[in-house]
Amino acid sequence: MEIYKIKDEVPEKRQRELADSDKKLDDGRLRVTDMKMGVKNPNRVNVYVDGRFEFSLDVAQVVDYGLKVGLVLDGERLLELRRASEFGKLYQRTLEWVLIRPRAVRETKDYLARKLRNASRGPSATNEERGSETPPVTTGGRERVREEHAEFSRMIVERLCGRGYLDDRRFAEWYVENRFVKKGVSRKRLRMELMKKGVATEIIDEVLDGRDDEEELRKMIARKRSKYDDSQKLIAYLCRQGFSYDLVRRLVEENEK
Repeated sequence: MEIYKIKDEVPEKRQRELADSDKKLDDGRLRVTDMKMGVKNPNRVNVYVDGRFEFSLDVAQVVDYGLKVGLVLDGERLLELRRASEFGKLYQRTLEWVLIRPRAVRETKDYLARKLRNASRGPSATNEERGSETPPVTTGGRERVREEHAEFSRMIVERLCGRGYLDDRRFAEWYVENRFVKKGVSRKRLRMELMKKGVATEIIDEVLDGRDDEEELRKMIARKRSKYDDSQKLIAYLCRQGFSYDLVRRLVEENEK
């Protein structure tokens, strides 16, 4: 694999290659003149074209695209490699975000939409513009960029799912356990929250199967009872959390005995 030869080349040979690669091509094509391992991220390779830094790729991409010093590129190939560079960087950032904790597929798509929307606005965008849910008005060029970004998003989600980094069932299991540990929560409330996260109904049913509202409601009564001097206010609050009125009333009354 050519990428692993970067550091092992004999100096004299290296000098001849660089001298040859510095020669301009008369037909408008470009030549890869140097490749250097990244300083901050050694898994990325900085690629120089006609003596100037052009883009960076991860090691796997370098191998996949067959890049090496002296390789001649036309404009179409250069554009393809630039796009691959942007895709690789976005995929890496998304992977790092996904690895922090389990993520749902929909929230990952939303994360990518925010990243890509901000990228399409450009570095001069204001904070208000970057936070807006409304995409900027685009010309034909901007529209093309948005289509490319949408394709990036689709490919990244597919890759993360295919490699097991994204899994709605694993996310739902983590989410339910996390919510139960933190505080009592009703099955109804959990169902609504998971549906908003885009988790399929059949997965929600399986994950919530066997969960007991009574146990969770007792937790909430024990924690909230001191904050309410009126039982009816406590009952109203607990019903708003998704617990059934009959169950709430029975357990609140038991707690007062």
